[in-house]
Amino acid sequence: MIFSDIDTPAVLVDLDIAEANIDRFQGHCAKHGLAVRPHIKTHKLPMLAKRQIEAGAIGITCQKVSEAEAMIAEGGIDDVLITFNILGDAKLARLRALSEKVRLSVVADNTETVDGLSRFFADAATPLCVLVECDTGAARCGVTTPEQARDLARYIDRQPGVTFLGLMTYPPVGQEVAVQEWLTRAKREIEEIGLSVHVVSHGGSPGMWQSQDVPVATEYRIGTYIYNDRSLQARGVCTWEDCALSVLATVISVPADNRAVIDAGSKVLTSDLLGLEGHGYVIGRPDILVQGLSEEHGVLKADKINLKVGERIRIIPNHACVVTNMVDQIETTRGDHTLGLVPVAARGKVQ
Repeated sequence: MIFSDIDTPAVLVDLDIAEANIDRFQGHCAKHGLAVRPHIKTHKLPMLAKRQIEAGAIGITCQKVSEAEAMIAEGGIDDVLITFNILGDAKLARLRALSEKVRLSVVADNTETVDGLSRFFADAATPLCVLVECDTGAARCGVTTPEQARDLARYIDRQPGVTFLGLMTYPPVGQEVAVQEWLTRAKREIEEIGLSVHVVSHGGSPGMWQSQDVPVATEYRIGTYIYNDRSLQARGVCTWEDCALSVLATVISVPADNRAVIDAGSKVLTSDLLGLEGHGYVIGRPDILVQGLSEEHGVLKADKINLKVGERIRIIPNHACVVTNMVDQIETTRGDHTLGLVPVAARGKVQ
């Protein structure tokens, strides 16, 4: 029995592995003179955010105002970047309150977002720092040309209550040369109109070991690296031994020689495929395919399943970030030793 005292399904995090992942990438960036600003959406735990800062991170990245609120509630975190267009008076009021507790910066890719920020910060003692979000090829948010980045930077500079800080992008995987060229052009365009580009923020776990190949960048944002997952292993970014998060599940039925059912479905193991076959890697049983998920059931297939009812297995999910947001608490471990439950403080913080 694996961790027989833990009820299943459960999300386990091996802190030895997580801390090694933090230190390894921090060392990589220190070698290349690049600041690290980890994205907490993967773990959503203040204790791990503080560990990342202790290792040398300059601050944290959040995606939503509510995430940032949850992360700073315990104290010990004083620098936050929110990488999302923030719209609506309710959110903007909370953002203003947040700015009075931490050093805060945000992003924008349109004038409507800037106008809202300006309206709520016009009378602030310190202007809100705003980075222009740039689409350098990933086709998500962001201005789509360096000239648009220049124009929005100039617009930010002219509004009360806000100040232009720099550029931010979530880059396409494997396109470091193109990203470097795009950001360099944008930086040059902005500097030619008399503005300084103090920060160029980019990053993502799939390209973590190529972070130094965009030298125009001043900081790297990274999330999944702390846990790693099956998608990163498939890309060659990490090994199975580098995966800190796993799902502990119990076999509840063996209806056929080639099929078993576990008590972890889509409500624990994410349904994200990310181009992979199946929904996770069964540790120690590479022959087993996590073939399908319903809400509470996971179906395993193999030529010979060789599992018994009541047996326990551990699964490395395709996408660790989604799994974190599925549960109220995680089981912390170090190797084969359990340390206890930790609440997922920023779980469900989507506003």
